[in-house]
Amino acid sequence: MKQRRAALALCAAGALAAAGVAVVTLPAAAASAGCSVTYQNLSTWQSTPTSGGFTTSLAITNLGDPISHWTLTFTLPSGQTRSGGWNASFTGTTAVTATDAGWNGAIGTGTTNTSVGLQGDWTRSASGSTPPAPFPQPSNFALNGVACTGSTTGPGPSSPGPSSPKPSSPGPSASTSTPPAKAAPALHVSGNKLVTAAGTPYRLLGVNRSSGEFACIQGNGMWDGPADQASINAMKTWNVHVVRIPLNEECWLGTDSVPANGTKGAAYQQAVKDYVNLLVASGITPIVEMHWNYGQYSGAGAGCSDVKATCQKPMPDAQYAPTFWTQLATAFKGNNAVVFDLFNEPYPDAANNWTDATAAWTCLRDGGTCTGIGYPVAGMQSLVNAVRGTGATNVIMTAGLTWTNDMTQWLQYKPSDPLNNLAASWHTYNFNACVTASCWDSQIAPVAAQVPLVATEIGQNTCAHDYIDQVMAWADTKGIGYLAWTWNPWGVCGSAGNVLITDWNGTPTATFGEGYKAHLLTQNP
Repeated sequence: MKQRRAALALCAAGALAAAGVAVVTLPAAAASAGCSVTYQNLSTWQSTPTSGGFTTSLAITNLGDPISHWTLTFTLPSGQTRSGGWNASFTGTTAVTATDAGWNGAIGTGTTNTSVGLQGDWTRSASGSTPPAPFPQPSNFALNGVACTGSTTGPGPSSPGPSSPKPSSPGPSASTSTPPAKAAPALHVSGNKLVTAAGTPYRLLGVNRSSGEFACIQGNGMWDGPADQASINAMKTWNVHVVRIPLNEECWLGTDSVPANGTKGAAYQQAVKDYVNLLVASGITPIVEMHWNYGQYSGAGAGCSDVKATCQKPMPDAQYAPTFWTQLATAFKGNNAVVFDLFNEPYPDAANNWTDATAAWTCLRDGGTCTGIGYPVAGMQSLVNAVRGTGATNVIMTAGLTWTNDMTQWLQYKPSDPLNNLAASWHTYNFNACVTASCWDSQIAPVAAQVPLVATEIGQNTCAHDYIDQVMAWADTKGIGYLAWTWNPWGVCGSAGNVLITDWNGTPTATFGEGYKAHLLTQNP
C-alpha cells in the first residue's frame, strides 16, 4: 500500500565503527587510573515465586587517563548468574570478564560507556522480596585491573592492546571532547505505556529505514546506502529516537531464493546485528520487523505473483516465519532496547475479498489455512510463541488488518503473551480508510487505552505534510508514538512518495520531510 522505489545503487553494509576520541596509551608508570561502574536501565522480572531474570546496561566511567581498549572484571552477588550480554566478549557466569568489542574500546577521561549490556538470572529465598530489593550490584568491578572505587588511584596499568603512537602536536583534550551517547533504554510494557527500567514512559518517535527488505533479494547489496555512525548522527539532528528496520525472511535464513550475488544468511544476519547494536549504542531504539516473506499469492492487493520473498504478502508463511523469528529473537534476546514487530502489513481480509471479517481476524491470530491465501499461514500467536520460546523478553508488536490500518477487533483477537509485554502497531496514510480524528477516536483510541500503541508508519502521497500534521497532533494528545516512512533519499518526494530526505546527510525533502523534521524537533520520547 505504500509507494516504494527499488534502489538502483549496489552497496554493501556500511562500516560500523563508532566514532571515538583519539587516545594515547601511556606507560604504566605515567598513567593515572580510576573508574566507577553501576547498573543502568535495570529491568527485572519474576518467572517463579523464587526466581526470575534481569537485564541492565553497565555504565563504565573512566576517571583516569584515556584508554583505547578495556577489560572489565566483576563477581555477581549471591543469587545472580550471567546468562548473556551484548556489545562485549563475555566469559564466566558468576566471576565475569567482559572485553570491549573494538568499536567501543575507547573511553576518554571523565566519559561513560553505556553500550555494554548484561543479562542474568536471579534466585531468592522463599522469605525474600520479589525480586530482591534493592537489586544487588557487584562490589568488585575492576577496569584493566584497577579497582573501580569511584576515584583515581594515581599511576596504574595502561590499557591492553596495541598502543597508539604519540602525536607530534597536542590534540584536543579528552575533557573537551563530545561525551559518548547514552545507550537506548531497555523497554517493557506497563499498562498502556512503554516504559524504561525506571518506570518512565517512553514514546517511540522516529523513522523507517527501508532497504533491508529488498536490496538483498534483488542482488543489490544490503542497505542501499550507509549504515554507519555518520548516517545515524544525521538522524539524531532530527531528534530521531527510534528506527524501524524492515527485513527479508529469506535473506535472513539464506534460502536458495536469494541470488548468489545477494547478501544472505550469515552475512545478512551480521549486517543486521551490527546496525542494530550501533543504533542502541547511539541512543536510538531499533524496531526489527519481517517485511517481505515467502509464499505465492496473486489475489487482491498482491504486489507480485512470485513465491519468493520479492514483495509484500498478505500473511507470514508457516514454512519459514517461525524459524525466522526464533533466530531473530535468539540474536537479540537479553537486549530489551530492541523491539520486535512481528509482521509488517497483514491483509488476509483483502485475500478473502472482505467477505468475512471474523475469518480474517482469526487468520491473523491463528494462521493455518486462510481463504484466498494459497500457502500455509503462520498466525501471530505462533510467532509470539516462537519468540518467547527462546527466552527473549523483548517488547513484541503485532498489527491489525487492511495493511495495519484496521484495528477495530485487535483487542478481541490479540495473541496471548505469557509476559504481557505486547504492543499494537498501526499504520496510517492519507489514502487509507480511517483518516479522520473521529475515526481515530472511535477505532484507534480504545486500543491505545489498553495497550501501548505505536503508529509505526505514517505518511501521505501528496508530498505535503498536512495529513501527518493531523495524525501527529492527535497522537501527541494520546501519548502515542509515530514513525514516518521513509528515511531514504529516493529523489524528490513526488518521484517515490513519502520520502523524508534528499541525501544521507539528512537534508529534508520539501515539504514532507521539512514538516516532519520541524514537528519531531519539538517532541520528547
